[in-house]
Amino acid sequence: MSKRRRGRDVIKVGGILNRRRLVVVFRSQANILQSMAELRAAEHAAAELSEAAQAELLELCEEQFSQLEKLQNEIILSEPDYCENLQEQSVNRLIATEAELKQWLAVEPKLLAANSEVLLEAGKEEMLKLSSELEMVASCYEAKTEKLRETKELELKWLEEKKQVLLAASDHAERLQLDKEKISEQSILQDTKAKIHKMKVYQERLMECLGDVLEKHVPLPQIESSTNKKKKNIELGINENLISLNEILEVLMNKVLSTPHDTYVTIDDTFWPPYIEMLLRYGIAVRHQENHFKIRLETFF
Repeated sequence: MSKRRRGRDVIKVGGILNRRRLVVVFRSQANILQSMAELRAAEHAAAELSEAAQAELLELCEEQFSQLEKLQNEIILSEPDYCENLQEQSVNRLIATEAELKQWLAVEPKLLAANSEVLLEAGKEEMLKLSSELEMVASCYEAKTEKLRETKELELKWLEEKKQVLLAASDHAERLQLDKEKISEQSILQDTKAKIHKMKVYQERLMECLGDVLEKHVPLPQIESSTNKKKKNIELGINENLISLNEILEVLMNKVLSTPHDTYVTIDDTFWPPYIEMLLRYGIAVRHQENHFKIRLETFF
């Protein structure tokens, strides 16, 4: 059974090779006919050949046409390549392709015709085709070159802009470095002193405004000078050495600034009790938890 099957495979491969050979020959002959048609067209376009060359071309065309008809009939009459097993069919096609490759390698190229005039016209046609193709390549190359030239100009313009930006940034950095070197410790000290003086002036102005407001709206109690009125003042408990509310606030603020660890101020006879009560009531001052005769300024921060 294996021998019979191998024989059938050999017969199939042989049939495939024959059909492929016919197809190859058919294709080659078709190419020859196509080139011959081009040659005839070139003959009419350029100059007419001699009678001997024309007769040779006609004879060659008739031979090729007759061989074409014969090959076409053989292809039509040949059995189709059919196989149920796809793997076997693929193997057969591979073998047939390898055999076809060997045949192509063994084939020697032949001239279209032996006449020199025919060969000359064929050469002219090939040269014209090659020249046309080279012209197309040259035009594509010129278009690509022009596009690259435009791209190059844009890149150069962009590079010039970046160089200008870099130069401007470098100049700015140098100016900043020079300004930084010019600034010395003495100038920084003078700046600090000027700011401190400005703040002191501003503080004095605020204190003056505060004193004016307190003097206008919270004045000291009036002390009468007569003997009877002195007795009245003593009865009311008014001391002649009372200090104003503005002065009380200054004392409290100076105490906070001078001794931050001990901000309490001891109350004496110069502090008018209604002022103390007002400061305590409105949350401006705070009394000491153990000693009620001491107060301090409320922490507002």
